[in-house]
Amino acid sequence: MSALLTVRSRLDHWWVFVVRGLLVIAFGLLTLLWPQITLLVLVALFATFCVLDGVTSIISAVRRKDWGWHLIGGILSIIVGFLAIMWPASAGFALVLLIAAWAIMRGVLDISAAISLRHELNRQLEWMLIISGIVSILFGAFVALWPIAGILAVVGMIAGFAIFLGVTLIAAGFRQRSLRNRLGPTTTAA
Repeated sequence: MSALLTVRSRLDHWWVFVVRGLLVIAFGLLTLLWPQITLLVLVALFATFCVLDGVTSIISAVRRKDWGWHLIGGILSIIVGFLAIMWPASAGFALVLLIAAWAIMRGVLDISAAISLRHELNRQLEWMLIISGIVSILFGAFVALWPIAGILAVVGMIAGFAIFLGVTLIAAGFRQRSLRNRLGPTTTAA
C-alpha cells in the first residue's frame, strides 16, 4: 500500500511537467520573436564563461607557481571574454564562424572515418556516416557563406528544440495525470 501511495504522490505532481513545458514553449517563441536578444545572451554567456575560465586558470597557475601555458591561457581567456563584452556583434559573428568551421571539420572527419572503417562497417552504417558528413559540411558552408542567415539558423534551432521539448513535457504531464486518474482517488491510511 505504501508503494502505491508513493507512486500516487508522484503522479499528483503532473502539473509540474505541464508548467515546465509551457515555460519552455514561451522561451522558444520569444527566441523566434527576438533573435537578436537570443544571440546577445549567447554572447554574454560565452563572455562570462571566458572570464570565469580565465580567472580559474590564473588562480590555479599562481597557486602552483606555473608561469607557463596555463597562466597565458587564463590571461587570453579573460581578454577574449572582455572583447566579447565590448564588441558583442563581432563576438556573435565570430561564434557563428566557429560553428561553421566546426561543422565542416566534423563532416570531413565523419566522411574520413566512414572511408577508413569501410571494411569494418556494414554498408548502411558507412553511408549513414558519409551522408551525415556531407550534411554537416553543407551546413557549415551555408553558415560560413551567409553568416547572418547562419545566426538565424542557430537561433531557429534553439527555438525549435525548445518548442519540441515543451510539447514533449506537456504530453508527459498529461500522460502522468491520466495514470493518476486511473489509480482513483487518494486514500489515506489511518
